[in-house]
Amino acid sequence: MVSPVTIIRDDAVPLNRSAAEAAADLIRQAILDGTLPPGHRLTEERLAKDLKISRTPVREALRVLTAEGLVASTPYHGSAVREYATDDLDDIYQLRALLEGHGARRAAQRIDAEGLQKLQDSCDRLVALGDATAENVTDLVAENLYFHMTILEISGSDRLTDMVRKVIELPLVYKAYHWYSSDQKRLSEHAHRQLVPVLAAHDADRAELIMRGHVYDGRDVLLAHIQSLSEGAADGAPEACT
Repeated sequence: MVSPVTIIRDDAVPLNRSAAEAAADLIRQAILDGTLPPGHRLTEERLAKDLKISRTPVREALRVLTAEGLVASTPYHGSAVREYATDDLDDIYQLRALLEGHGARRAAQRIDAEGLQKLQDSCDRLVALGDATAENVTDLVAENLYFHMTILEISGSDRLTDMVRKVIELPLVYKAYHWYSSDQKRLSEHAHRQLVPVLAAHDADRAELIMRGHVYDGRDVLLAHIQSLSEGAADGAPEACT
């Protein structure tokens, strides 16, 4: 039986957008923020009731999310939030390192004073947020994502940006950022601050190298946490609140 999970606000489906588009956005956000966790079954009837729309746009929204890799649909079993094995997640981060490394290389060749200022301001905001806590982790994630997406914007490739967005979203299903320690947050600060002067110097090789290392650091955090959860489950220990 699917446990009820409320994901919708009163203003859920904007009138100026198609119901299917709005439904896909809302379900996607519920998956990415952990409201709908990996493995959670998704029924058209429940989602339609929650979204206050018919089942047809919900069915189309699930097709979109399946194509994005956030939802798994199987005949006779319906849909569920997709689960990924550690090997899958490792592959995703390998791909992300290649793509974002290439983006940093392109950005180093194209960056201007305005782009540099955006990245420097982002670095300053990240530092100002302080150590990682349950209260500010969402802001930390948003600022970190802004920095990465700004580099992709500077790279000047819409295709590359779309590809990276997909491989960034998948690990968010596992709320990897919720287990960043303050030490790990400082590692991100260091990587970002390393990248800014390297980009300013138009050092494409160095920018690519730093970005790849930064992505691999994030992978190591996520995989170590999943491993710790698996060991805790095997020992019968309760999962820690985050």
